[in-house]
Amino acid sequence: MGFVDILQSIITPALFFSAPLIFTALGGVFSERSGVVNIGLEGLMVMGAFVAIVFNLAFADALGAFTPWVSILVAMVVSGIFSIIHAVASVSFRADQVVSGVAINFLALGLGVFLTKQWYGKGQTDMVTEPFYTTDIPLLGDIPVIGPIFFQNTYLTSYLAIVLAFVAWYILYKTPFGLRLRAVGEHPMAADTNGINVYKMRYIAVIISGAMGGLGGSVFALTIALNFSHSTIVGQGFMSLAAVIFGKWHPLGAMGAALFFGFAQSLSVISAGVPFLKDVPQIYLLIAPYVLTILALAGFIGRAEAPKANGVPYIKGSR
Repeated sequence: MGFVDILQSIITPALFFSAPLIFTALGGVFSERSGVVNIGLEGLMVMGAFVAIVFNLAFADALGAFTPWVSILVAMVVSGIFSIIHAVASVSFRADQVVSGVAINFLALGLGVFLTKQWYGKGQTDMVTEPFYTTDIPLLGDIPVIGPIFFQNTYLTSYLAIVLAFVAWYILYKTPFGLRLRAVGEHPMAADTNGINVYKMRYIAVIISGAMGGLGGSVFALTIALNFSHSTIVGQGFMSLAAVIFGKWHPLGAMGAALFFGFAQSLSVISAGVPFLKDVPQIYLLIAPYVLTILALAGFIGRAEAPKANGVPYIKGSR
């Protein structure tokens, strides 16, 4: 196996596994930049995966090749609506944001499994017939060396995730909306004094996180799992949350951390084709993503500074 082939066998799966983490981590960045801790990213991914799979199974015959794209849009809308539960609890009722997020995780999984058993009569759905498929990107795939590594036999969702990371960076740091959102997360009283509706901004941020979490879950379901069960999303949301912290609450930092975790997840898949990994016991490669997540947080969480009002409920008129 040549050097280019080895790089392709490493980079393509890493991008493939990173995409759901990038989408979800970007949602976490928006929520936490506004001052709302979102432990519920796992549940939002579960909801997105469930909705995408069910929609795909129901409308595959009618929509054909467009089914996966429409499925992820529907998943974004439903997960965005579902995240309002967290917004109401943490913003309006000023409940403990960690407890509210954990409740979202349990509620999404319980609801998804219950409806799956009701509608399909078993613990998991059927396999989808219209998932996302790998493709070669025209022109770019023909570039010598770079083309085969980055632009051949890849998923468009991987590059959509990277593009959205830069879009999120631009929105947060180059637009008035982003400035207001960051102000709400740093000093809500000062933002309120300057006429910014703190509650509204936090609601919007949580709904964005819900939509992005749903996008991440739906992409995971339609590229990796291909069906829904209680174990479809196992720790992906928590890895995305870790990427938010590891990336220091910055969209591009979160993307970089998600790429790192995605590479760790791909190790068990690519090990057979990589000379220096093929002799490593499979069990070590399977647990590598979670071990690296713990090590990353243990090494960097003390140096990462969260938005100052993150996790602090805001009461209008308080100081």
